[in-house]
Amino acid sequence: MSEAKEGTQVQQTPTPRTRASLAADLRALGIAPGMALIVHSSLSALGWVCGGPVAVVQALTDVLTLEGTLVMPTHTPDNSEPSYWQHPPVPEAWWQTIRETMPAFEPQTTPTRQMGRIVEVFRTWPGTLRSAHPQLSFAAWGRHAERVTAHHALADGMGDESPLARVYDLDGHVLLLGVGFANNTSFHLGEYRAPDAPRMTQGAAMMEDGQRVWKTYSEVDWDADPFAEIGAAFEATGAVTVGRVGSAEVRLFRQRPAVDFAQDWITRARKTGRVQ
Repeated sequence: MSEAKEGTQVQQTPTPRTRASLAADLRALGIAPGMALIVHSSLSALGWVCGGPVAVVQALTDVLTLEGTLVMPTHTPDNSEPSYWQHPPVPEAWWQTIRETMPAFEPQTTPTRQMGRIVEVFRTWPGTLRSAHPQLSFAAWGRHAERVTAHHALADGMGDESPLARVYDLDGHVLLLGVGFANNTSFHLGEYRAPDAPRMTQGAAMMEDGQRVWKTYSEVDWDADPFAEIGAAFEATGAVTVGRVGSAEVRLFRQRPAVDFAQDWITRARKTGRVQ
């Protein structure tokens, strides 16, 4: 963060956000020891935090305790088939070079991309495990960390053999910490379960039998564009707790009904041609 941006945050934050104050806000929202919780986050939305992302992870683990399970997406979207890249696109002449030279995904060392500073701190937090998917990995800490991250299938990386489905099995919760429903990856599980999901051939660099390989695999053509609309409709059912953590507006809800709601919404929308 630039000095100018941090200075603006200081001016706009009435009191410093701390590990203790954030934990108190999380408890007031309804987060409790023993929960399985997927978190999507924006550090800047919280206001000025003493200790930055470290304090945020400390607050989350303090509240959940080791009886709970903290989960975050640790995606690496740059490790993917380059012909699909749009933000930014790259010349076609580069595609084969990228396929041949992209470093293989390594759960312990490969950094996340566009996931935020909180996720990057959590990725290497003591006791945190990370699933092995080369593009759509998740990290987890706590009681069910191994269960959540083990056996993450390569194909359909946010489907029934993914950490999202394991949190569904645990009847876990989702916390949108200063971000909107467009960031809610759990809706992708509903997208996968809805009939007639469009498919694509994806690729990624990974290790196989001790060797770096470029692996192609079948994947859903994921589409988060309708997630804000799905989230607004889900929130209108009264299933979402809206509150504040630091300066951020936050939302807490059970993952299972949210996934089921998204599955039904997308099923109906595909029948009418509203979504692919």
